[in-house]
Amino acid sequence: MSKLWGGRFTKQTNALVEQYTASIGFDRQLAEEDIQGSLAHVTMLGKCGIVPQEDVETIKAGLNKVLERIRKGEIEFSVSDEDIHMNIEKNLIQEVGAVGGKLHTGRSRNDQVATDMHLYLRGRVVALTGMLHELQNALIGQAKDNLDTIVPGYTHLQRAQPILFAHHLMAYVSMFQRDIDRLIDSYKRINVLPLGAGALAGTTFPIDRHFVAEQLGFDGVYENSLDAVSDRDFILEFLSDASIIMMHLSRLSEELVLWSSTEFSFIELDDAFCTGSSIMPQKKNPDVPELVRGKTGRVYGNLMGLLTVLKSLPLAYNKDMQEDKEGMFDTVATLEGALQLFAPMIATMKVNKGRMREAVNTDFSNATDIADFLVGKGLPFRQAHEVIGKTVLYCIQNGKFLLDLSLEEFQQFSPLFDGSIYEVLKPETVVDARNVYGGTASAQVKAAIDRAEARLAAAEEWIKAHGAEAE
Repeated sequence: MSKLWGGRFTKQTNALVEQYTASIGFDRQLAEEDIQGSLAHVTMLGKCGIVPQEDVETIKAGLNKVLERIRKGEIEFSVSDEDIHMNIEKNLIQEVGAVGGKLHTGRSRNDQVATDMHLYLRGRVVALTGMLHELQNALIGQAKDNLDTIVPGYTHLQRAQPILFAHHLMAYVSMFQRDIDRLIDSYKRINVLPLGAGALAGTTFPIDRHFVAEQLGFDGVYENSLDAVSDRDFILEFLSDASIIMMHLSRLSEELVLWSSTEFSFIELDDAFCTGSSIMPQKKNPDVPELVRGKTGRVYGNLMGLLTVLKSLPLAYNKDMQEDKEGMFDTVATLEGALQLFAPMIATMKVNKGRMREAVNTDFSNATDIADFLVGKGLPFRQAHEVIGKTVLYCIQNGKFLLDLSLEEFQQFSPLFDGSIYEVLKPETVVDARNVYGGTASAQVKAAIDRAEARLAAAEEWIKAHGAEAE
């Protein structure tokens, strides 16, 4: 069968050109969206009197039949038909005859593919928001179980101040909340319909774009036909959001790898999320967080790739824009895979509270509180800082920690020390002294969990509402 666009050509397309330019190898993933958009488009053609209603019904029945065959795996997509649009149209014509050729009235593959990608990303954004929601739930669950677990807090990967482990986990809940907020905000720009823009200038047929938008659940339509077919900002925004999510997952992955090492032994990942060694039988490797950390680079690459493709393109559509899909599909698959694993991995993670407490008891992370103690006694902070620096140096030189010192040893550095210093230095006291909004005190962390759960409930409502729209 000749090309559906082959009327003005005198030669067959070179076989290598067909293979090089065809996108069916990856845009076949848009089959459901392509048929969904076509059903709305042909319904509008009938409503506007552009195509007879009898033909509309024939085409709709044919499209549904093609969709059914695709779902059953009965259709072999052909490289010679280039892309998902032409493959579906060819199968439609085979199903219903020449009347199937009326489907493409008043549209171009340019606005058609843009519509497909809006539909595709709309559904993926809702799904990914739900996955982030599940990960937050897992983190909050662990935080609730560890409201009494104290762990060293770090700066420069050096022990800094004691914090609640729950407080550490809630930092990631906050990160993933920003990710959810970004995805929800991006939905506004995804949920706009480009169909009806034609190849670039609109169409001479009296179509009703707003009717199509209403059928497909879009909030509005593109105002400019050139912009409609050439805009890929919504994909760039998604790739950017996905890159930030992967960066957050990678940071958490790095900590899981460190914490599960023998040197830290703060946590143990469930066997179901680890692998072994082919030569060292004792090994239990944290492969999932390591791979998530590694796959972050490919998601960054997909964003950089599309930015580079688009940077010099004149309006409107150019074949370069075919390169917008593979990176998008890969990012969706990579991110979904990571999130599907992360929530249950966090939920089943075992926390070694005793090892964390041992770490807190064998460092100088309570030193700042001694300085604050002396400031409370009237000593200027800079002088207090120097006093504690000398005290810590004394401890290091004598193989001691601050709680090991006698009162006489403390008083050789300042007469302001008294017996209450030992209560001040207890890890529980150090933690609960940070009783400010956003601090690590147990009361503040409990309040943060309550706020996070309220936000989760709001996100869940959004997911339910928009999940129904995207289906």
